[in-house]
Amino acid sequence: MRSIWKGAISFGLVTIPVRLFSATEQKDVSFHQVHREDGGRIRYKRVCTKDGEEVPYSDIAKGYELATGEIVVLTDEDFEGLPLSTSRRIDVLQFAPADQIDPIYFAKSYYLEPDAQGAKPYVLLRNALESSGQVAVVKVALRQRESLATLRVRDGVFVLETMLWPDEIRRPDFEFLDEDIEVRPQELKMAESLIATMEADFDPAAYHDSYREALQEVIEAKVAGKEVMAPAEAEEEGGPAVDLMAALRASVEAAKRERSGEPAKGGKTAKGAKEKDAEKAAPKRKARKSA
Repeated sequence: MRSIWKGAISFGLVTIPVRLFSATEQKDVSFHQVHREDGGRIRYKRVCTKDGEEVPYSDIAKGYELATGEIVVLTDEDFEGLPLSTSRRIDVLQFAPADQIDPIYFAKSYYLEPDAQGAKPYVLLRNALESSGQVAVVKVALRQRESLATLRVRDGVFVLETMLWPDEIRRPDFEFLDEDIEVRPQELKMAESLIATMEADFDPAAYHDSYREALQEVIEAKVAGKEVMAPAEAEEEGGPAVDLMAALRASVEAAKRERSGEPAKGGKTAKGAKEKDAEKAAPKRKARKSA
């Protein structure tokens, strides 16, 4: 990993020099826009809409559009006068229980590694924070933007998670929230039973990106010159269940059978059904004639 920022954690009178690393990475398959006929890359020019001339990077500035459509041009001097911290510090503002911070505020995660001279105070703060069961609420300036963030411990390393500001969280203003929708106690109990039946410890390794894997296979087949088979069309989903109680009860029963390995209605287990299908699909051998 490559460090993308250097600074220090400021905790009271203690300063801990650290380096910042991205803790996550996107695994999407990336594409270029190309000419369909010959595969040539498509390039775009920066053209001014007023005079139609191509504009070099050195002449490009930031512009803020007003409601009237007019543009306010901001210069480098305008940005220099803003109250943005340039001290490269992660200032600890307070400590709080982690469950008091709604995950919707979290934006991006980073790892913090201490410099050689900061290893001992780093470990001291890490151990104290871990034993407290709390997270540190901090303020940091990254990429010309000041953010709130939290510091927590993961696998012995500080994780800095930048946060959105409160006015950046949208309000869920949906019409159904104002409707008086009645839920019967039996339906609620059945839904809770379904949740309890499907409860399990979360293992992220049990999940994978099937779309990306399939896309990679298509690309590899193209490279190898093989014929690419079109994926089967997905079956259309049915409409909403008319009887909510019946749907919940059926879901609970199905989940219980799947977990216990009990046969489904009709007396067939999933394994038995597959074996029977395989027998049907297998070609029958002709009996040998006796000599």
